[in-house]
Amino acid sequence: MTVTFDLSERPDYDQVIQDVADYVLTYKVESAEALDTARNCLMDSLGCGLLALRFPECTKHLGPIVEGTSVPNGARVPGTSLRLDPLKAAWDIGCLVRWLDYNDTWLAAEWGHPSDNLGAILAVADHLSQQRVVRGETQLNMRAVLDAMIMAHEIQGVFALDNSFNRVGLDHVLLVKLASCAVTAKLMGASREQLLSAISHVFVDGQALRTYRHAPNAGSRKSWAAGDASSRGVRLADIAMRGEMGIPGALSASQWGFYDVLFSHTNKDLALKPLEARQFSFPQGFGSYVMEQVLFKISFPAEFHAQTACEAAVVLHPQVKDRLHEIARIVITTHESAIRIISKVGPLANPADRDHCIQYMTAVPLVFGNLVAEHYEDDFHAANPIIDELREKMEVVEDERYSREYLEADKRSIANAIQVFFKDGSATSQVAVEYPLGHRRRRAEGIPLLEDKFKASLATRFTTQRSAQIFALCKDQAALEATPVQRFMDMWMI
Repeated sequence: MTVTFDLSERPDYDQVIQDVADYVLTYKVESAEALDTARNCLMDSLGCGLLALRFPECTKHLGPIVEGTSVPNGARVPGTSLRLDPLKAAWDIGCLVRWLDYNDTWLAAEWGHPSDNLGAILAVADHLSQQRVVRGETQLNMRAVLDAMIMAHEIQGVFALDNSFNRVGLDHVLLVKLASCAVTAKLMGASREQLLSAISHVFVDGQALRTYRHAPNAGSRKSWAAGDASSRGVRLADIAMRGEMGIPGALSASQWGFYDVLFSHTNKDLALKPLEARQFSFPQGFGSYVMEQVLFKISFPAEFHAQTACEAAVVLHPQVKDRLHEIARIVITTHESAIRIISKVGPLANPADRDHCIQYMTAVPLVFGNLVAEHYEDDFHAANPIIDELREKMEVVEDERYSREYLEADKRSIANAIQVFFKDGSATSQVAVEYPLGHRRRRAEGIPLLEDKFKASLATRFTTQRSAQIFALCKDQAALEATPVQRFMDMWMI
């Protein structure tokens, strides 16, 4: 008779878990470029949140779980009068920042939006700083928020460089949960053991599927999924701070670990390979690279793979606006990731479906010369059947160079080209845009427009005087870094 058993010898923590913990505990941010970009990211993310407050489908999610709940030293939600526990505040801020698909983006083997972590960072920092004041301790300044943003961007972005969670059906908000958990645990004063425990719980936690981002199931969950993940990261950090034991082999445990259960089970060939071939791959260590390279959405509230297509469509608008019914076909030349994630034919069921359709996001600026959040709404879509008429005439083709340079570290382009052909045999020229306005290669051109976007967002919620005060502080790097977190958050309350 064969006797089988498990060897109950507790291993060391997986090296990846140790690497993340040691980075968060020991890294000192010294890059002036990263800090400057983090300041711009803070402005842009909070501005996106203010814009989202105009949409009832977003605001219905905000507020305490139990109406009338009072939270001493509660974290504030910018643009509102809400004061919540840090978990729900992280959820609400994250939901606001992500709702319009207008905050910064990171594109590599995995996609994502590193500023999704701001909900967790701001909520925890605001609550902690208020507590410190009550106890007569040194308050947290906004420099701690910027440092946490840089590290959260780095964790999410470096994991995304070589590791494609989308190819095994997992959503990128897993990385939001990971980054939010790690940096908020650090803000809470975690020891190394507490950080290791918190991070290990992220990987054994349930992970979101991408179902809600893709046809035919695309829907509004994709607009609050990041807030949910950042809040969950805070919760796991809190559990670890209370002394909960970690799971050292969360990634590598045979049969039961993350690698075996979630990262390779859809690929039989990969599953048969040794563990080394199935684990995460990292082309570089953790520093401040991601914040320095991050992509800002400046021109359009649109999924980032389509940003340059929208730019090209705006250029073509004057040539086609009076000939819309003469169009025979439209050719969109793009990269492989855009085809995989946002190329759709057939009916589009809701705004979340439309803002992840490259054909829709190209048709609107071809017709109207611009693309704004209201263009995704049901009423607008129903009133403009020309949009779907143009979608039916579109061909989406891959340019292999675009696909290759999308992944090249020294380029990371997000290229698209548009050409319109008419029934009489004539055609426009092909308009190609390889780097979007928010790309690092176009920072000098983009930042003044990013600031204009921020000012316009402030004006939707605050008086002229308050808007000017917030903008002046956010423009001043030294003054912002020295501002206590709770004072900064005071300025954003209604």
